[in-house]
Amino acid sequence: MYDTVKIVLLLCVMIFVISFIQSYFPPERSRTLIGRFRGFWANAVGALLGTVTPFCSCSSIPLFIGFTRAGLPLGVTFSFLISSPMVDLGSIVLIMSIFGLPAAVAYTAVGLAIAIVGGSVIEKLGLEDQVAEFVRGGGPSDEEMLSMTKRDRLVYARGETGSTFKKVFPYILVGVAVGALIHNWIPQEFIEPVLGGGNPFAVVLATLAGAPIYADTFGAIPIAEALYLKGVGLGTVLAFMMSVTTISIPSLTMLSRVVKPKLLVVFIGVCLVGMTISGYLFNAVQPLLG
Repeated sequence: MYDTVKIVLLLCVMIFVISFIQSYFPPERSRTLIGRFRGFWANAVGALLGTVTPFCSCSSIPLFIGFTRAGLPLGVTFSFLISSPMVDLGSIVLIMSIFGLPAAVAYTAVGLAIAIVGGSVIEKLGLEDQVAEFVRGGGPSDEEMLSMTKRDRLVYARGETGSTFKKVFPYILVGVAVGALIHNWIPQEFIEPVLGGGNPFAVVLATLAGAPIYADTFGAIPIAEALYLKGVGLGTVLAFMMSVTTISIPSLTMLSRVVKPKLLVVFIGVCLVGMTISGYLFNAVQPLLG
């Protein structure tokens, strides 16, 4: 109930606010402003924006919808969608307190790298047509939007909020319900033996095992600490954390309503590859990180 109310409030408030602001910046004007940043720097801005929005993966989707509607390039919005749940200032402090400063810095750098590279790959593939029509919307023309009164803009924002809510709300309920069920039925004791340091596929399994578990970084930290204390490699633990926070099944269920299957598969693939590579990298340099 808490997660449902939180996500619905965030969805409605953010879509209303961003739609109202968007009425002053129709698509052509938005593209002009955003055009100041290109390529790597545009994706870096999206990834860094994610670090100052401490949301779980489900809560990041309303902002993703709003940014897409505001005219941000698809790669930039996905850089945000990857980094927002994976890396935030609070989690960095918590990771530092448990695994140390070098590990926290390395985790942050790798998380941002995955977000930037992932967004860049999605941008290069030209998948703009894989976003749901209601997200891109067929709103008023630039001329109509620029001539709106303040009352017109409020009505426009309210309409956009209601329309989006009706389309996404059933998926919010399904996603949160799945997360609640899985959270209470996957015991920690089942995960620990599989992810031990003696298994060469531990990083891959950790990345895959994290997907069904719905939690933000703060919820994933207690599991990660327990795994680490039982001898699971640092890279395996951090790959597990990344998977839990970024590609949980509940968030993917909600995202499937916003993007088409091809783009969803690319997003999952980019995240899995990045997390797996980073996990093995962390395990290799673990002695250097203390």
